[in-house]
Amino acid sequence: MSVPRLVIAAPASGSGKTTVTAGLMAAFAERGLDVSPHKVGPDYIDPGYHALAISSAASSGASGAGRSRVGNTRLGRNLDAYLCGPDRIAPLFLHGAAGCDLALVEGVMGLFDGAAGQGELASTAHVAKLLRAPVVLVVDASSQSRSVAALVHGFASWDPEVRVAGVILNKVASDRHEAMLREALEGCGVPVFGALRRTRAVRAPSRHLGLVPVAERHAEAVDSAAALAARVREGCDLDGLLALARSAPPLSGRAWDPEEEIHRALDAVPGAGARGGRAARPVVAVAGGAAFTFSYAEHAELLTAAGARVVPFDPLRDERLPEGTGGLVIGGGFPEVYAPELSANEPLRTAVAGLAASGAPIAAECAGLLYLAHSLDGEPMCGVLAAKARMSERLTLGYREAVAVSDTSLAAAGTRVRGHEFHRTTIVPGAGPEPAWGLVHPERRTEGFAQGDVHASYLHVHWASVPGAAARFVDRCAPPAG
Repeated sequence: MSVPRLVIAAPASGSGKTTVTAGLMAAFAERGLDVSPHKVGPDYIDPGYHALAISSAASSGASGAGRSRVGNTRLGRNLDAYLCGPDRIAPLFLHGAAGCDLALVEGVMGLFDGAAGQGELASTAHVAKLLRAPVVLVVDASSQSRSVAALVHGFASWDPEVRVAGVILNKVASDRHEAMLREALEGCGVPVFGALRRTRAVRAPSRHLGLVPVAERHAEAVDSAAALAARVREGCDLDGLLALARSAPPLSGRAWDPEEEIHRALDAVPGAGARGGRAARPVVAVAGGAAFTFSYAEHAELLTAAGARVVPFDPLRDERLPEGTGGLVIGGGFPEVYAPELSANEPLRTAVAGLAASGAPIAAECAGLLYLAHSLDGEPMCGVLAAKARMSERLTLGYREAVAVSDTSLAAAGTRVRGHEFHRTTIVPGAGPEPAWGLVHPERRTEGFAQGDVHASYLHVHWASVPGAAARFVDRCAPPAG
């Protein structure tokens, strides 16, 4: 399948990958192109900025060129070779990019930085090779001139299977600085596709886990996307970049299909036999809003394919669960930022506790774990779990391998998964009498809570790697009354 595509990488974190990628997405969307956004690694926040950059730019149609794409609603999608396995990267990409004019993939960390102690696994370079995609290197040129040629030459020659096909110079100080950089790179064999000046006007604010999610600053983020698009239009060769993207060779194989994955899981995973022929689809409520912004797009698609009707709700605003809720999914986010507001919504906290007591399945990851606890930083939460959570000075971050300790709404005992932890909170106790997971790498400990049909844990798992989780969860949901 032929999909024009580029991977936007950098020598190191902090070079400006996210701002440049979002600017490129917005600039191409303004031209009327249907742009598909992707992110290497487990990060949830950058894909939100990608989706907003594309949708807001497509709606504005500032350049007037190309066909109108008003209402472009492509979701930002992750490509993580550790969480999902290398064999799923191209199929997931083809699924997300189906029918697009251009796919842009933002890298993670430095180009060759992957899972700790596992070589290239899950690095931007690894994903670029799996996608057979040209790589454009975003270089922070703020403290160098001629040395930029040595840096680019080193990255371009390090792995012959990675096609570093272009450079965008970022944080350039002046016209003279740009001329020096371009002159140094003339003999490098890697063309320069753009040079962007230093600016503070479009930087996204950060806090304890990185960028502030777009859901918390939507209006500002829309303005930033427009400013980024203008910078990229002025400083980058968009025609040259599009031609480079179109030079990517066709990808073999089929696109990932959630319905096929669910059918395969029902055949192969013990205990995942969904109730066939239901008269009505069970309602799965999925927490959203500013406090719960972390979710992979494929999760809702798998739940739908498994027979659920997915209904979002906002725990900061809604005092009731969606009508007929038969199961509840609470993903990651920042409940610690909104603890007083979440606590003040006592009617919803009571409804969640009642749903858990009824035996309905609840899947809670990280932020969801905190919301189900007795309290968070002293503020009462749902009280489903006899545990107290609080902010911590310590950052917990990294990939994990885990095994399900007991049967839960997401996994049969013995199911092996790969996940990711990323939080600055702690919960006491860290595991219940029946833990959710037994972590086996890189450390061994029990973690999370398996209580009734509640599965609550710090571990983020990408369900595309274990589609049986969605099938099992929906199978346990009660159908709507009547």
